Amino acid sequence: MRKFNRTGTHGCIVFAVVVFFMAAGQSHSASVSKLVNQRLAYMSEVAAWKFNQNQPIEDLERERVVIERSIEEALQFGITVQSSERLFSLQIDAAKEIQRYWFKRWKGSRPPEATLDLVTQIRPRLLDLGDAIVRGLAQGDIEPSQTISIRGLSRATAQALEKAIEQVGFYRDRLDQVVSSGVLRVGTTGDYAPFSLLVDASSSSPLFEGIDIDLAHDLAKSLDVRVVFIQTSWPTLMQDLAAGRFDIGMSGISRSLERQRQAYFSVPYLEGGKTPLARCEVKDAYESLQAIDQPGVRVIVNPGGTNQQFVADNIRAASVTVHNDNRTIFEEIIQHRADVMITDRIEVTLQTHRHPQLCSTMPGNLTYLEKGYLLPVDAGLKAYVDLWLELRLGGGEVASAIARHTSS
Repeated sequence: MRKFNRTGTHGCIVFAVVVFFMAAGQSHSASVSKLVNQRLAYMSEVAAWKFNQNQPIEDLERERVVIERSIEEALQFGITVQSSERLFSLQIDAAKEIQRYWFKRWKGSRPPEATLDLVTQIRPRLLDLGDAIVRGLAQGDIEPSQTISIRGLSRATAQALEKAIEQVGFYRDRLDQVVSSGVLRVGTTGDYAPFSLLVDASSSSPLFEGIDIDLAHDLAKSLDVRVVFIQTSWPTLMQDLAAGRFDIGMSGISRSLERQRQAYFSVPYLEGGKTPLARCEVKDAYESLQAIDQPGVRVIVNPGGTNQQFVADNIRAASVTVHNDNRTIFEEIIQHRADVMITDRIEVTLQTHRHPQLCSTMPGNLTYLEKGYLLPVDAGLKAYVDLWLELRLGGGEVASAIARHTSS
């Protein structure tokens, strides 16, 4: 049933800023147990809806979805797969026990009055409470003395739930989490060829391709885990990393001092710089930054990354348009709706190869930059990624991936 094929064995040791204060020996607070009580209190409403709709209590497919969602949410806070799966499985068992109690009471009698709709009203509240429970666990909001008590719930099941809350465990660090959970969560934007391009968003598991996608698979293989791609965006990249949504960012990310203040970077795997791109018939008009930054010139830029930062720092006289879709931004230049884009040299090389109407406007670069992999502040994971990347650089795998995705 689970997507996650391993569980942690290292106990309640905390690794991230989000959950750091649990290491100080804080007791778990009443709020998690209260939230569980609130969640289970909805089960009489769920039972009433199912009773009226002649629906079965048990829905194994829905249960699987709820547990997997809860495990994924818990991983953002470093909660072990084993303990989160146990806690939420017990909550589902408790929910079914309560519903059976009400079904038994109503059997052969007048059915309950019309209640809240399960799909549109109750489930959204249950999902919100589930997320709140995970956040409460991460913050240490658990108190052993708080009991779980809902009509229709046996004391034995309630005690099992209370024990599961108290025994929630945390991975000792992010590397331990990746190896023990069997999952490497890779954050990628999907809008930056040749590094990361979303090619199929129709399935539950979006399909990406690119230099960093190939290397992500290689990194996961070296760890003996499977890779899961988490789509992020340039404006939310650092926020998503801080929230624990992914373990490593792999999307042609430029190493910068601003990002370094908030996170770690791997060793660099590619050097380059910012350079202008324009239609070939007018490229000679934009041979320098001074020539570009003139009234009447229309500069286009994608939001949230180093391209936008460079434009903000250097363009004063030209007009600037922020185009939210990096996948279609080059068509804006081809269709004469913009004049110039300033982006990484490797992207200019790829796009001029794909679009003969586009040309680089200068032989050199306006800046120096390095590409690296974005990591949480976790020394163990950084050390592993650095060694893996150095070996792949030396062995030629990085060069091969770059060649594959820039020659077509």
